[in-house]
Amino acid sequence: MKEKMKRLLFELIKNSKNSDRNIANILGVSQPTITRMRKKLEEKAIVEYTVTPDLTELGYELMAVTFVSIRGSVKSEEKQKNLEKWMMEQPNIVFACDGTGMGMDGMIISIHKDYTDFSGLVTKLRTEWSGALGEIKTFVSSIKGGVILKPYSLKYLEKVT
Repeated sequence: MKEKMKRLLFELIKNSKNSDRNIANILGVSQPTITRMRKKLEEKAIVEYTVTPDLTELGYELMAVTFVSIRGSVKSEEKQKNLEKWMMEQPNIVFACDGTGMGMDGMIISIHKDYTDFSGLVTKLRTEWSGALGEIKTFVSSIKGGVILKPYSLKYLEKVT
């Protein structure tokens, strides 16, 4: 990605509502240049616009990071597609991926209204995927009333040079 495009991307991450004219002033280029570059980022789906609400205002109290070890049999393409479909059907799961570390193969990030809601997801995961999953470890944190040292936001990202 070209340097100007990266600079624009990080300005949009900081404030996607900022006008092309303001961004042009910040980056020292013309407004039409910013408009063309923004359009390219949108066409390539590098930039998608969304809202990041205050989850506590929506009634969510917990965030959980769940680590799982996957038994060899689930690594088949068919089972992986089934697991992906299952994950997509769970509204509390906001991110899931494979990975490595701590003896685990996968990670799930989920948001919950309360501990009962969280516990229900873990029970469902254990029950419906008992043959495919080995160990499951979770880290649950209060996002309402807990100590938050840095609120979740991508705006903190800085351009890597």
